[in-house]
Amino acid sequence: MTTSNVDALFKPFRLKSLTLKNRIVMAPMTRSFAPDGVPGDNNAAYYQRRAEGEVGLILSEGTVINRPTSRNEPNVPFFHGEQALAGWKKIIDDVHAAGGKMGPQLWHTGSVASFMTDWVPDAPVESPSGLIAPDQPRGNVMSDESIADTIAAFAQAAADAKRLGFDVAEIHGAHGYLVDQFFWSATNLRTDVYGGPTLKQRSRFAAEVVKAMREAVGPDFPLILRISQWKQQDFTVRLAPTPEEMSDWLVPLVEAGVDILHCSQRRFWEPEFPEIDGESGLNFAGWAKKLTGAATISVGSVGLSGDFMAAFTGEASQPASLDNLIERLDRNEFDLIAVGRALLSDPDWVTKVRTCNVDALQGFTAAALAELV
Repeated sequence: MTTSNVDALFKPFRLKSLTLKNRIVMAPMTRSFAPDGVPGDNNAAYYQRRAEGEVGLILSEGTVINRPTSRNEPNVPFFHGEQALAGWKKIIDDVHAAGGKMGPQLWHTGSVASFMTDWVPDAPVESPSGLIAPDQPRGNVMSDESIADTIAAFAQAAADAKRLGFDVAEIHGAHGYLVDQFFWSATNLRTDVYGGPTLKQRSRFAAEVVKAMREAVGPDFPLILRISQWKQQDFTVRLAPTPEEMSDWLVPLVEAGVDILHCSQRRFWEPEFPEIDGESGLNFAGWAKKLTGAATISVGSVGLSGDFMAAFTGEASQPASLDNLIERLDRNEFDLIAVGRALLSDPDWVTKVRTCNVDALQGFTAAALAELV
């Protein structure tokens, strides 16, 4: 592989109370190494190694809010309860000691079943309309009370993140999980204020989550929202097929209190609306920034061939050029770039890129998913 001047990746970034030494974010990646929901010393060491390896901002694996069926695997960490929060306190203290910045990704899996395990929670799962995918029932339709309790649980988790000393908090609103199930017309058939024929109407739940979190953390603590067009239930889904619909979707969420939109694509270099003349090169994060004025994070197969979902079928990836990424950062298409698999298997990936030691960059195999490196 060849890589051009990497200076664009190593410019500082500032937003509200957050100051980062570079533009590289560790993407949130489910690891499931927290027995009984409690992160331990191995989790702390895993994140600390990335801080030592010069990652600008670390986003944790999905960590679930205080709802009875918020997770779909047995070893996903909690972000509630005395023991789990004590584990997260050690993690953020160790990351800070290594010079890093970090935020938890706050998660509710909705009605989605894990494709990695047959485990199911003790109670029925919940979602907007009791669906896991179009015309596929699973679990309960959320009541007004359960919606209110879920919003309150997100707010409490955000307050705990700030109290513990984290630098940001991210809401997982992508990939077909609970928040995204409200966005998606195929899984949100509600006829109350949380449903409706338009994406803007179906975004009300997410907006209320954001508003509650903003009230819990105050004006200066940055909030990130991860979003995606695609769903794990269907890679071809597009919530917003036009810029106008994307604006209707995202502008109200930024107005509600989102500071950074984390725009998940399977491949970051693919144009979001290739049919539009003059803007055909902008990816999802580029369009989100253009339409809302918010800062954005791009993500999707950075530094490696192939995409993340293919890893679960055993597909390996090799190091890939960063030239396209650097060109996009140079023209301010987006503000930050999230790196997933490359950092999962190599804690020193950022240092190697900064020093242009490209020959030392490693490929990725599915075996890396089985251990905390």
